[in-house]
Amino acid sequence: MPIVSLAEWNQYLREYPDTHLLQTGEWGELKSAFGWKPVRVVNGEAGVQILFRKLPLGFTIGYIPKSVISNQFWSEIDAVCKQNRAIFLKLELDTWHLAPDTWHLTLRTSPHNIQPPRTIIIDIKGSEDEILARMKQKTRYNIRLAEKKGVTVRAWDDLESFHKMMLLTGGRDGFGVHSLEYYRRAHELLHPKQMGELLLAEYEGKPLAALFVARYGNRAYYLYGASTDEERNRMPTYLLQWEAMKWAKARGCEEYDLWGVPDEEDATLEANFEKRHDGLWGVYRFKRGFGGELKRAAQAMDRVYNPLLYWAYLRFIGSRE
Repeated sequence: MPIVSLAEWNQYLREYPDTHLLQTGEWGELKSAFGWKPVRVVNGEAGVQILFRKLPLGFTIGYIPKSVISNQFWSEIDAVCKQNRAIFLKLELDTWHLAPDTWHLTLRTSPHNIQPPRTIIIDIKGSEDEILARMKQKTRYNIRLAEKKGVTVRAWDDLESFHKMMLLTGGRDGFGVHSLEYYRRAHELLHPKQMGELLLAEYEGKPLAALFVARYGNRAYYLYGASTDEERNRMPTYLLQWEAMKWAKARGCEEYDLWGVPDEEDATLEANFEKRHDGLWGVYRFKRGFGGELKRAAQAMDRVYNPLLYWAYLRFIGSRE
């Protein structure tokens, strides 16, 4: 079975610079510290990183985040999953479209996505003026207003303060927050390789907002963001996102993924974004202003190895995800 080491996996990925961040060795190492076991499989030009999470009685679930799978590679994937006693494997493809006449028909459409399926992708090719011109006028105004009102942005390494800001934001906006150790480990793995940066927006030395941006190849991702309730009239979050885009652009990225908006069609989003503030609706109004393209990833699929336990998982565990 062609299981490879972390070093061998990273060597393999050097030939595939368009790989998604969630398939990198660094991401696998991050998840390995928090309940997942990464297994990297390579056979010729095909390779994948599979994450396994333990279930009771020695069983596991497998998860392939954001990969592209060739039909000829399934025998290796199945063998690894069975060796790890996976009751099923969840696959989230790194594609926006799913062709109906392919091997995908041998999998079940999953009722659950792990990553937010719908997002906004911002084109950061061209000059800064061209990127700004694609934004909505109010967003451009707020970016310039933040600069005019004395907001500045810099790299930050105070993970403890960032975590406190995340807890404040999560409580205010109703979303889950990782542990301090999680953010610290992500920074330790990504920052030294220029794959990630924690950015802080401040006014006269007072922290106002922060975000963690990550990148691999020509893609960058807005992973985590937080803000205080102070000086909001200075629009720090707008300048913060703009500086994150410039950080990504300076490192060769061509697109910036805003990572998650409500899973609704464009017309529904536009009709409701001013009325609703629950879930991801609270950030859609903000994100839409940056002029990106609304896109939806292919729906997650499940490859089932133990039908009875899969049914039990969906009924008793998956319903709580």
